[in-house]
Amino acid sequence: MKKFISMLLILMMTISLIGCGEEKDTISDVDPDNDSNQVTENDKEPETEKKPVHIKLFTGKVETVDLLNEIIKEFNESHPDIVVEQEFQKDASNVIKVKFASGDVPDITTVVTQEYIDQQKYLDFSNEDWWDRIQPAIKDMCTDVKSGKQYRVASNMTMAGLFYNKAIFEELELSEPKTWEEFEENLTKIKESKPDVAPFFMGGKDSWMLGHLIEFMAHGVVKQKYGVTDSKKALLANDDEKLQFGAEGGPMDSFGACILSLKEKELFNKDFITATYDNQIEAFANGEAAVISQGMWALGGILEKSPDMADNIGFMPYPSIVEGTNPVILSAEDSAYAITSESKYPEEAKMFLDYLFKAENLKRYSEFVKSPCAFTDVDADWGPIKDEVNKALGNGVNIGFTNESPSGFSGDDAGRMVQELYAGQYKTSIDFAKAYKEVWDKAWNASN
Repeated sequence: MKKFISMLLILMMTISLIGCGEEKDTISDVDPDNDSNQVTENDKEPETEKKPVHIKLFTGKVETVDLLNEIIKEFNESHPDIVVEQEFQKDASNVIKVKFASGDVPDITTVVTQEYIDQQKYLDFSNEDWWDRIQPAIKDMCTDVKSGKQYRVASNMTMAGLFYNKAIFEELELSEPKTWEEFEENLTKIKESKPDVAPFFMGGKDSWMLGHLIEFMAHGVVKQKYGVTDSKKALLANDDEKLQFGAEGGPMDSFGACILSLKEKELFNKDFITATYDNQIEAFANGEAAVISQGMWALGGILEKSPDMADNIGFMPYPSIVEGTNPVILSAEDSAYAITSESKYPEEAKMFLDYLFKAENLKRYSEFVKSPCAFTDVDADWGPIKDEVNKALGNGVNIGFTNESPSGFSGDDAGRMVQELYAGQYKTSIDFAKAYKEVWDKAWNASN
């Protein structure tokens, strides 16, 4: 009996120890198949969904809208946290004023004015790595005269002058003119020999094109006389002794006389006031215009409409309009970008510019707009008239854009005054010159 009780006690102690071991295992181990041990979705801390950053790109360059949209689409797909959106406005130089005034400020813009540089509306690009890859001359053109800093960066170089139909010039044995008198003689011969061809076609409805005529022809007188730096300083200071905008025989009086002379002799297209940029490009591509005023940005459109024109496009400087001066040709920075200082996302905006400035994207861009790239590491086959351009650059004084106009008087505003001149609002060229100076002075005084 005692033996039986002893055995029973040993058995009970063994069972007790085994039970304790199982209880320990149950506490320390989690059964993966037991739903009661799982952390449900409702038990997790809620994650805040990250919204993408939206970057606004504002441009007034119609020729590049479609290509930029392609590049933007590729960038957005490879950067899911950033969404770049492009806005194009035909009258961008005036629309940007409204945007700054209303607070609807873009992050990136191709519109840069001296007034807004002075107001520190743009980020300083002076220390960016981009400049190591850019032609030194283009960096100089992007440098603000007042501060010596760079607030915009240009992806391309461009030239503007007179495109002409080589076949017509060869048939009529016309040579490239150096003076305005020679230019009118050429146009008169074209009118007499080819009545169905517009000697000099202008899309006057698009005022920016007429504004370019003032920049290149009238302002060109000042730019070649005083050089790049001093002419910029004269424009910024409104130095009337050098500008002579309202003087008899000055650049504006001479320019106005040239426009009125072409109108009187019917050497412009008959629809000067109503014709558009597209009308001009189509007329030249179809052989219905002998001469047009344009830049390399128009070459792609011409060749798209008529690929056979590639070997028939001549390019020459604007003839001199003041005695004693030389022909001029635009040779300047093109497709310049700035980031506004009010941007909430400057780093993301720079990321997009970094992407745009990749060599492969710049090559696409350069070949699309038919103008040479400003970046030295990009080799682009930008156009079939390279030789024509190089020849023209050697035959004329190279000048830049007028970026120093007072902000209240844009290139479009100047172009509208040319529309008024053509429509007869000013009786004489000196009336036009005095009106131009009055508007220029008023805008300059308002911004200084």
